[in-house]
Amino acid sequence: MGEVNRPDVLAEVRAAFDSYEKALVDNDVAAIVDYFWPSEHIVRFGVADHQYGIEEQRRWRAAQPPLPPGRRLHDVVITTFGTDFAVVTCRFDYPGGTVSGRQSQTWVRCAAGWRIVSAHVSEPATTTTGDPTA
Repeated sequence: MGEVNRPDVLAEVRAAFDSYEKALVDNDVAAIVDYFWPSEHIVRFGVADHQYGIEEQRRWRAAQPPLPPGRRLHDVVITTFGTDFAVVTCRFDYPGGTVSGRQSQTWVRCAAGWRIVSAHVSEPATTTTGDPTA
């Protein structure tokens, strides 16, 4: 498996994740898609959508409106395994929003740099208490 959380690898993945997040917030569609592995094998599950393969991801992303302003990340956790594999998870929300979304990404070092090979975005269903774990 290799060393877990080598500081140099953590820094590389954090930089890639932060750049991806900036592209997402800026609605830079070409940059967003470029952070995904250019393969028919990528999978992305969204809140109410899913894409299999880079071409579906590219078409879907181009049709999406920009994110609401003020996106905030919480509890970003990056775990690296060796020098070429990482998992990033976080929660996110928007000012005035009532739901905290969840995001997970699997990153792999490719010839072109760190790329997302799998991603999942979800929003928990709220209960009558407002606590999604209740």
